[in-house]
Amino acid sequence: MNSNFFLTHTISSISSKISYNSKIISLGSCFSDNIGNKLLDSCFDIVVNPFGVLFNPASVCKSLKYIIDNKRFTEKDIFQNGSLWSSFAHSTLFSSPNKEECLNRINSQIQHAHNQTINLDFLLLTFGTSWVFELKETGDIVANCHKLPSNLFVRRRLNIDEIVAQYSVIIERFRNINPSLEIVFTVSPVRHWKDGAHENNISKGILHIAIDALCKRYNFTNYFSAYEIQIDELRDYRFYADDMIHPSTQAIDYIWQRFIEYCIDENELPLMQRIEEIKSLENHRPIHTDIPEYVQLKHQIESKKNLIIKDFPFLNSRLK
Repeated sequence: MNSNFFLTHTISSISSKISYNSKIISLGSCFSDNIGNKLLDSCFDIVVNPFGVLFNPASVCKSLKYIIDNKRFTEKDIFQNGSLWSSFAHSTLFSSPNKEECLNRINSQIQHAHNQTINLDFLLLTFGTSWVFELKETGDIVANCHKLPSNLFVRRRLNIDEIVAQYSVIIERFRNINPSLEIVFTVSPVRHWKDGAHENNISKGILHIAIDALCKRYNFTNYFSAYEIQIDELRDYRFYADDMIHPSTQAIDYIWQRFIEYCIDENELPLMQRIEEIKSLENHRPIHTDIPEYVQLKHQIESKKNLIIKDFPFLNSRLK
């Protein structure tokens, strides 16, 4: 009789691992936010979703092209709907009632990401769905419909060859700039349930097969199985949020630990632990801030920060 009560998904570690010297960009669905922000909180040198959350591979690919070209958005690249100015290449995070503010947000983030491509070491890409919306007027795939009427768009599924062809071009462009670049793909474990279980599985299957084809074509591309960990190891609904679709905080923390094993240099773990201790102290929110104990806590945090910065001066700008 098998004494195990759940399946354990075996993951082979990536050959070249992330260190505190690595430059990283994370792009894609909300799961890329989850892992990207974990890396950011641990003070790694990472740019997280400079276009906001992007769900489909085509929009992620387009954003990579904009980053590498350092595209400057102008008024012709945005549109006004009601009181808000928005971009079809960006999430609503960049929308603003002020046109100049919208453009400044967009262009500052593209510039920031473009700067990161210099000596870029890791590109983390998370695909969420193979479904896309095309704007009828232009035929362009949009990253976000911004609540415009549905009759302005055509909804369709990307096919495997389409995804592989798009990424073959952009991968080679990035690799030509950074010959030591490693790319890590993931498929988001967030289920797109609007179309039902069967359609969700077809959509995710297209993403899996496209990524598999790219990993077989390029030996510097890798696959981190966040999807399989969530579906197979954490298959109980207690590992989902209240909507029963998104991973719970506990699930994200578990997958993060598996990501550490898979992708982060074990020599960096002691420093990560020291940073985590500081973050834990900073997250403490006392009721009273005008008492000696709180002042003592603040001094303790500053002392720990100064000690780390003394040992690792490069963290001075990251450990805020």
